[in-house]
Amino acid sequence: MAPSAAAKAASGRVSPPLPPNPAPTQPIQSSVSTSSKNKSKGAAKRINDYTSEGVQDNDVFLLPGSDYQLLLGITFLAAAVRLFRIYQPTSVVFDEVHFGGFATKYIKGKFFMDVHPPLAKLMITLFGYLAGFDGNFDFKEIGKDYLEPGVPYVAMRLFPAICGILLAPTMFLTLKAAGCRTSTAAMGAGLIIFENGLLTQARLILLDSPLMITTAFTALAFTSFTNQQELGPSRAFSPSWWFWLVMTGLGLGMTVSIKWVGLFTIAWVGGLTLVQLWVLWGDYKNVTIRTFSKHFLARAFCLIVIPLTFYMAMFGIHFLCLVNPGEGDGFMSSEFQSTLNSKGMQDVPADVLMGSKVSIRHVNTQGGYLHSHPLMYPTGSKQQQITLYPHKDDNNLWFLENQTQPLGADGLPINGTSAWNNLEETPYIKNGAIIRIYHVPTHRRLHSHDVRPPVTEAEWQNEVSAYGYEGFDGDANDFFRVEIVKKKSKSGVAQERLRTIDTKFRLVHVMTGCVLFSHKVKLPAWASEQQEVTCARGGTLPNSLWYIESNEHAKLGPDAEKVNYANPGFLGKFWELQKVMWKTNAGLVESHAWDSRPDSWPILRRGINFWGKDHRQIYLIGNPIVWWSATAAVFVYVLFKGIAVLRWQRSFNDYADPVFKRFDYEIGTSVLGWALHYFPFYLMQRQLFLHHYFPALYFSVIAFCQVYDFVVARISALGLKKNPLIGKTGALLFLVISIAAFTLLSPLAYGNTWTKAECKRVKLFNTWDWDCNTFLDSYDAYDQLAKSPAAASPTSTSKPSVNVQAPPPAENPVAAGEQAKAPAVEQPKEEVSGAPAVDDQRVVHTEERVEYRDQDGNLLDIEQVKALEGKVEFKTRYETRTRVIDAAGNEVFVGAEEGSPVPVAPPHPDVEGVDRETPKSLIPDESIPAAEKSVEGEKEAEEKAPKPASESKEKTAKEEL
Repeated sequence: MAPSAAAKAASGRVSPPLPPNPAPTQPIQSSVSTSSKNKSKGAAKRINDYTSEGVQDNDVFLLPGSDYQLLLGITFLAAAVRLFRIYQPTSVVFDEVHFGGFATKYIKGKFFMDVHPPLAKLMITLFGYLAGFDGNFDFKEIGKDYLEPGVPYVAMRLFPAICGILLAPTMFLTLKAAGCRTSTAAMGAGLIIFENGLLTQARLILLDSPLMITTAFTALAFTSFTNQQELGPSRAFSPSWWFWLVMTGLGLGMTVSIKWVGLFTIAWVGGLTLVQLWVLWGDYKNVTIRTFSKHFLARAFCLIVIPLTFYMAMFGIHFLCLVNPGEGDGFMSSEFQSTLNSKGMQDVPADVLMGSKVSIRHVNTQGGYLHSHPLMYPTGSKQQQITLYPHKDDNNLWFLENQTQPLGADGLPINGTSAWNNLEETPYIKNGAIIRIYHVPTHRRLHSHDVRPPVTEAEWQNEVSAYGYEGFDGDANDFFRVEIVKKKSKSGVAQERLRTIDTKFRLVHVMTGCVLFSHKVKLPAWASEQQEVTCARGGTLPNSLWYIESNEHAKLGPDAEKVNYANPGFLGKFWELQKVMWKTNAGLVESHAWDSRPDSWPILRRGINFWGKDHRQIYLIGNPIVWWSATAAVFVYVLFKGIAVLRWQRSFNDYADPVFKRFDYEIGTSVLGWALHYFPFYLMQRQLFLHHYFPALYFSVIAFCQVYDFVVARISALGLKKNPLIGKTGALLFLVISIAAFTLLSPLAYGNTWTKAECKRVKLFNTWDWDCNTFLDSYDAYDQLAKSPAAASPTSTSKPSVNVQAPPPAENPVAAGEQAKAPAVEQPKEEVSGAPAVDDQRVVHTEERVEYRDQDGNLLDIEQVKALEGKVEFKTRYETRTRVIDAAGNEVFVGAEEGSPVPVAPPHPDVEGVDRETPKSLIPDESIPAAEKSVEGEKEAEEKAPKPASESKEKTAKEEL
């Protein structure tokens, strides 16, 4: 939008000399004078303001009626393509595991932590809630059936689908706002409609379709605003100018409130806004400092204040919805957690005395409380375990004792844990004090020694255990020195002696010099997967920092000074959650079966397997015609720009041509959007997937359409501008080719039936790694499969075969402990898949029994079980075995040859964490495969089964020691 080069050239022209002794008549003189005046006016207009050459008013509210009719037709076509069989599949697909699960948590009000902002998740929840979703479906695994529980999944998929539908008309309007012809704009909209990848994302409960429409809306708004800006000072601060500027800010707020990818869109708008301000600053003749300040403040308000306000408002709604504790509150600080229902606590005494009964909490990992329970380490010292436990529990309570017992009036030691209650003056615990930490429920003391921990077997780490028994005096390995970390503690007395909540301290083991330490390392199942606690020599400060949360002492009565967590308020909670989201997002570095790197995206090297069931598959793959042509357009512009720069350096005056300048600026704007939404991913080490390229793809499609429009309708030298029919025909032919490619790959987007032969015919590259063996040989085979109830799909779990009565929860002995009872298990749903369906079957008898087996599967009798109690841990496993009999009582073998055992699916692991109060739902076994020959590549197929992306998992963040 720089001042016109042609205008500058005009200012240097010299008027031709007048003939000597002119004697024109008055009318002629008048005519010449008028012409010169008009020329001067035009030249002055070109020179003295920032109007861009070759720009017309492309206001999308002033299009001809035929364009609006075409726009309506595009919208209906997009709706037909996006909504076709949207009910299919009828089970959970890919990341519906996460985003459907978040809707459940919103409705239940249970706090969760996700790496994405909340706008799209709130909208999905709203659609589900309005359709009657009660939050009682957990979306826990791919393939879980929607129909039997009555989940309104179609309504929840409808929001992304509506976003996908609106993407096509938004592309049309954006291209019109950029000055493209109607045929080009219609072609661009068609490319969006028939893009397989965008279609796949828009039909499922995912965030990418909402992200795409908000990104597209922002591009439309800013393109329209730029058009008004380039028309010059006459349009500045007009209603249309203000409208599109405000809409740009609103679009930015919506985009960044769905995914942080919106930051790339902000960078695009921000960069181009700086270019506009730079041009305005250079127009010193017409843009005064006051006018420039108005331009600057208008943009600052609309492009900074409005997006930021909208973004923060979404988190305000997020906090209003999530008022109850949930699986994600462990990521947050104690102050944050105290704002959740039932997580707050009463005011507690501030001073910590010898003999105080306290709970000690870790600062850095938010892993929870210093904890012990009557379970022993299976290795090392085999003494009692010390862990970090994230929930309040009596096993978190400890007595703080001096290294020696207090002396009575007779000079003799006063024994017992209540000894400190009877002293006239009970001492404070000051910085440097040496104490013993006594576990109240098990009567053992915190203890460390030069033995390696059971998991982190590093030389600089020592095991921490609970050692002793009631009445035992202990030994020197029970001594810990209190080191108050003043810079982390509240100023004042909290820096001199222990104060509840306010003092942050380290516990240094006196005998070895190591410090009590914890990190995000989980112990195995023998410790209920609780967090490891060690004693580290040279442990980092954040991971060795502790504070006291609860505090009781007989001498601290109701009148004692009290403290509590400070309420962080909205801003404190908002900022803390942003930091946790950033840290968690950066920690998603584990590889995924279907991840990919950015260099493979523009060439569409690989897709993502979303779902597979009933000999059908959903695989995210783009339309190769759309992707490759869009990528080619980017390379065309880069080549053009390189040549243009070289010619400019050699003083060629190419930029004097308005069409040349418009080609450079308009397409350069789109390519800049592509680059800013693409290249930042090269800097990321986290998991990345093909769908991360979609915003960049959208800008590259815009660039392709703009290149096409310049070639056929705006560059006169090519000769195509004179014959508009050529441009229209070319657009139509290219769209037909794209539709053909779309149709060939559409079964992977819709999850339709397909044949192996058709699948292999369109599989152009080995890196397109969907499995053609998933499909049947012919469409007739699908009809036969549908008619045959016994021909169950190997992966089908949607139709259970029999109704069985679930076994009741059983209490099983575990190693040495009252606390270590096996967690209660909820009753599963009535229908559990156990065998393929058989016509006219009914349950004639059910039998329940509890068996105990060793690790080799050998059956144990009652005496053996009793002998093992307290020494080992028993795990509960539920199995459903089904025998089918005919009318005569003879056993019928279904899905296997007679005499061969019917396989039983392995149990599914529980994923609810270690909260003993959290009920654990039994997940039904998978169905037993039908007896058919195994297809080639079974192991590979198992490895490439659809898995949800872990970018949204709530507990997958890694932290280095």
